[in-house]
Parts: sequence; structure tokens; C-alpha cells
Amino acid sequence: MLRIVHIGYAPVSLKSLNQHATGIKLCNGFIRNGHQVLALSDRDLARGFGFGHRRLGRGPFNRMIRDYCRAHKPELLVLGHADMVDAQTIAAIRGDLPGLRVVQWNVDPLFEPDNIRRIEGKLGVVDLTLVSTAGASMAALRRPGVRVGFMPNPVDLSIERGRMDEVETPDFDIFYACGNPSRPPRHVCGQDWDMRDFVAGLQARLPGLRWLTPGIDRPFLNGAAYQAALCQAGMGLNISRRGDDFLYSSDRLAHLTGNGQLAFIERATGYDRFFGEDEMGFFSSLEELAEMLARYKAEPRARMRAAAAGRARYAELFNERRVAAYIVEAAFGETRESDYPWPDHPA
Repeated sequence: MLRIVHIGYAPVSLKSLNQHATGIKLCNGFIRNGHQVLALSDRDLARGFGFGHRRLGRGPFNRMIRDYCRAHKPELLVLGHADMVDAQTIAAIRGDLPGLRVVQWNVDPLFEPDNIRRIEGKLGVVDLTLVSTAGASMAALRRPGVRVGFMPNPVDLSIERGRMDEVETPDFDIFYACGNPSRPPRHVCGQDWDMRDFVAGLQARLPGLRWLTPGIDRPFLNGAAYQAALCQAGMGLNISRRGDDFLYSSDRLAHLTGNGQLAFIERATGYDRFFGEDEMGFFSSLEELAEMLARYKAEPRARMRAAAAGRARYAELFNERRVAAYIVEAAFGETRESDYPWPDHPA
């Protein structure tokens, strides 16, 4: 068993209300697998050192985490979107702790230049980089001496606690949450959309559906309010920034399926390699999406069966313990697709 220092998002302050963050789930997975985890929130600590300003606190924070690692002597350092941690600090920690393994993980899209810049800034000082996009976009990060692989968005059924697959008559039929509906536009079924127009178009086609759309026609939700909203609808739209980058998806897919909603996702994402048509709603056109929404609205028992099957399958494939075990195994050696049935393992 390992001592792991995990630096990234943690719900420390009122600026950190995301109960569904990937970092929280991974910490749970490491601990449930028997490891000791020391979790640090880089943004909150830098802000504290800088009297409320992260930039002012960056230097003191980096000095502190080097001292922290020297004191606690982790065998594995895990960095999740830890933008406050400088590459030079990681190199110094590695010098202090021979044998330390370092992993960075990132669940943001690889078509964002700023995200690529952040990932590449640490490629030279980590042993492994894991991203939530597979295929050509992920492979472009690989180079001699640099190990990069795919990591699925984990579900944690102690966090995604809802069972909407057991509710025949929910308060709402369809859930879609969107932080900023117009900037940048979402690329859905080959077209760029302001999501207010996208939702309005579906509502015009399907006047009988009851919609819960925080961020569209009501304030955006986070924290406990967001989880409560997930437990009010029977179906959920998983619309990411793009649907045509292999296996890229918002982590909202885990939120929807884990809470027992029947998730609808573009077929072009590639998730139909994991899930059947009786476990998720795959669509290639707006017409196909509208037809499925209408059908499952009219057949709540069919919706419940499909949602239950999708929830069980997602929890089997991508639960927090399995993804955490994959990170540890990949950090210290090779992984097998027979144990972790997704593509693009680290190479």
C-alpha cells in the first residue's frame, strides 16, 4: 500500500463547491483500495498564502509543498489540474525523494490550446500523463520518453447517490445543465450551437416534455443544489463542447448515469463501444434525439430499465476504485486491457 499526496481540487473553501469533482472521487478510490491519501487544494492554499490572491501566493505555496513532501515522503505524487504547482517544484521534489512516481491527470478537452499548454508544461517532470480523451488527440501528446494514456471519468456511487431509474414519475423529464450556453458554442451533430437555441428547438419539437435546465432558463447550480437537481429528472442530456473527439465527454456523463438518469450522448463520441442501445440513448441527429426523448417519455418503464442498465454498466466499468487502481498500476508498471477494458493504455 502506498502513501499518496494528491494535489488538485478539494472542497476547502466556499469557492470550492463542486461535490462531484474527479479529484474527490479518485481520493475516495485510492483510500478504498487501501492507500493513505494526503489531499491538498493548490488553488485554495495559494490563495491563502497570497492574502486572497493566487498569483501572490504561488511562490510560498510551491515552497510549502516541497517541504510537505519532504516531511511526509510519499511514494506517489498525483496532480489533478494542479496549475499552481510549478514544474521546477516537481523536479525538486523528485530530487528530494528518489523513487517517487509522479502522475498528472487532466479531464479537460484536448482541442483547447491553453489546456495543451498546461499539460505539456509538466510532461518533462512526470512519469505519466492521463487524459480523458483517447485516439489521435491523446496520441499527439506522446513523444520519446513521455508516457501518455486515456483515463475514463469515474463514477462514485457514494457521491452520485440518486436512483432516478427507480422513479416512474419524476418531477421533470429531461435535465441539462450548462455553465455558459453561448461561449464557446457547443458543436452538436456537425453544427455549432448556442445551447439556449438548441434547447429551445427541442422544446418546440417536444412541447409535452418538462425540462430542468439550470444555466439556460434559471441560475446555474453547484454543490448540494446540483445533486438535488440530478435527483429530479428521469433523463439527462450529455452535451459536451464537441461530440466528435474520441471518448471525450464532460464528466457530467458520470453524474447523469450514476444518479440513474437515462443519458443521451452523441454516437460519434465512441461510447457505443462500451454501452448498448438499451443502456444509453445514442443519437447522430437532432431528429433521432427528439424521437428517443418522445419515446422514453411515453414509456417510463422502458426508460427505467435502460437507465438502470446504463448505471450498472457505468459503475462496473468506470467506478472510482477501478480508475484509482489503474492510475497506481500505470504509474509503477504496465496495465492490461483485460483488467481495465478501455483503449489507449499508457505507452
